[in-house]
Order: sequence, then C-alpha cells, then structure tokens
Amino acid sequence: MTQIKLIIADDHELFRNGLIELLKKYDDVSVVKSVADGKEFIEAINEDDDIDIVLLDITMPNMDGFQVLKEIKDLNTKVKPIIISMHNDGNYIAKCAKSGAYGYLLKNTDQEELIKVIRIVHQGKKYFSPAITEKMINFMSVQNVSENILSKKEKEVLGLIAEGLTTKEIAAQLFVSSRTIETHRANVLKKLEVKNTAELIKKATLLNLI
Repeated sequence: MTQIKLIIADDHELFRNGLIELLKKYDDVSVVKSVADGKEFIEAINEDDDIDIVLLDITMPNMDGFQVLKEIKDLNTKVKPIIISMHNDGNYIAKCAKSGAYGYLLKNTDQEELIKVIRIVHQGKKYFSPAITEKMINFMSVQNVSENILSKKEKEVLGLIAEGLTTKEIAAQLFVSSRTIETHRANVLKKLEVKNTAELIKKATLLNLI
C-alpha cells in the first residue's frame, strides 16, 4: 500500500491534534509532522522533500497560507496543498485556486470527505466540492462584472482612494479638478452599490479590485 506522507500546517494546536488522531484511522496516510505556521512548514519540506500533501490553514502567523502557496510554486516541490480553513467566501477560495491549491475544505468538513480529497489529490487531481465550486464561480462572476462596469479612470481613482489620498491630492496627481474626482468617486460608489469610503474599500478588497 502506498503511504501518503502528509504535513498539517495550522496555528491551532487543538485542531492539529484532532486531525492527527482522525487520520490515524487510515493505513494509507502518515502524518509526518504538524507545524504552527507557514515558515515552519517551509523549513520542514526543505528538510524532507518527499512530502506528498500539506493540509494548510490560511490564517497563520509569520507566513500565511497565501504566502505558503507562493513559496510552494517557487520551490517547485512535489507537495500538493489542500486548504482547510474557516473562511468560506468566494474570494478566499478563488485566490487559493489561482495560487495552486489542489483542494479547499472547510474546517467543519466530515472525515469521509477529508480522506476522499486527500486520496484524490495524491493521485495528482484537483478536487473542489460542488458547494465550494459554486461559491468560487459566484465570486468570480461578480468580480468580472465589477471590473467591466468600472472605467479605466474610475479604477485609477479607486486605487488612489484606497491609498488614502484626499480628493484634492488625487486631483493634483491626475491633473484634473477636484469636482471631476468627486464625480468619479460618486460613480464608483453607485456602481459598486456602497454608501461611503469605508464600505467602498471593503467591497473593492473583497472583489480584488484593489
């Protein structure tokens, strides 16, 4: 029987220990190590280049899941990342998929689906459940609509607003009047269906517009 060599990377010790106990039930899975952050994980695969899979959390100290996904690509290692996270919004899922994740699971996933995904990914295939895929597609659809409805100048103004510049400062930088900037700002607020700058920044971040 082929052994699937696996590392768990999560900053919650209780959760890591729970996964270790759960995976002991399966003879084809061997948890080689559990680590508390992304930096420890990178050090672990540098020491052992025969790791097959990492169960990877997103929110961790020192180096988060997104940074780890980038490092995995840069290192050109054979390890296949499966995200296991509490975040269930389409933005996180889409970003992880684009960054090279082979699967995305929520932390309330049952053990049958967990072992199913581990085995599928070990075969070199990607797996996202129908519910996870739907969230990702819905997010990407909204993002595409938002990107298309904003003009090039509105996107530029949005970026400068996100940097914290005032209307006067943006106008000076773009060599236009403050009134023109206010018009662009009002149009962006209307198109993204938000009421103020705080809501604008939050939604633009969620949609990866900034």
